[in-house]
Amino acid sequence: MKGEQTYRVPIKKLPPSTRPRERLWREGASALSEVELLAIILRTGSARGSALDLARFLLSNFGGLKGLATAAVQELSSVPGMGEAKAAQVAAALELGRRLGTLEVSSRPVINSPAAAAQLVVPTMAHLEQEEFRVILLDTKNQLLGIETVAVGGLNIAGVLPREVFRAAVRRSACALILAHNHPSGDPTPSGEDLALTRRLVQAGDLLGVEVLDHLIIGDNCYVSLKEANLW
Repeated sequence: MKGEQTYRVPIKKLPPSTRPRERLWREGASALSEVELLAIILRTGSARGSALDLARFLLSNFGGLKGLATAAVQELSSVPGMGEAKAAQVAAALELGRRLGTLEVSSRPVINSPAAAAQLVVPTMAHLEQEEFRVILLDTKNQLLGIETVAVGGLNIAGVLPREVFRAAVRRSACALILAHNHPSGDPTPSGEDLALTRRLVQAGDLLGVEVLDHLIIGDNCYVSLKEANLW
C-alpha cells in the first residue's frame, strides 16, 4: 500500500479572507497565529507544501517558537524546503524580536503626568490645520509603547469610534492610554462634545480592561488636561 495521500492547497488558492498576509493587513499582526506569522516571513513554500505547511513543520520540529529561536541558522537551512535564504530570513526576524525584548527600560519614557504626556504630542499637534485624534499607549508601568493616530478631521461623538481607539491598544497590548486631540482654532477649551466623547471612551475602556488616564486638548502651544481641570 502506498503512503497516505494528503491534500496540499497553495496559499494563493486559499480564500483571501484566510490568507495570512491579507489577514495581517485587515486585522493586525496580533490576530495571527505563530504559524501564520512565520509563513509570512518565509514568503513561499516548496514542492513539499505551502509556506503554512513549512511554518507548521518548523514549529513542530524545533519544539515551538522558543526552540526555533535558539536553533542555529545551519540547522534551519538543513530542513527540506528551507535553504540558506529562508533560514537567514527566519534567523534575522527572530533576532530582531530578541533585541526588542531586551531594550533597556530607559529607552521607553515613563508617562506619569499630564505634562509628560503633553511633551509627546504638543510639538507635533499644536499647529495642525485640521483636527487629529491620537492615543498615547502605555504598559502596566506607564512606559510608552507608542502613539497612534486614530481619526483625522470631523472629530465628534460619531467621528471617533471606540473600536478604532481600542484596536490600537489591543494591537500593542497596552494596559492604559491617554487621549489627545487638537483644536485648530488654537483655543484648547474643552467643548461639550469633547467631554461627552471622553465619557464614552472611558466607559468603553472600562469594559475592555484598558484604563483611560486622561484626555489632552491641544491648542496653540498650550493644552488642557481634563484630569487636571477636574473635568474627568
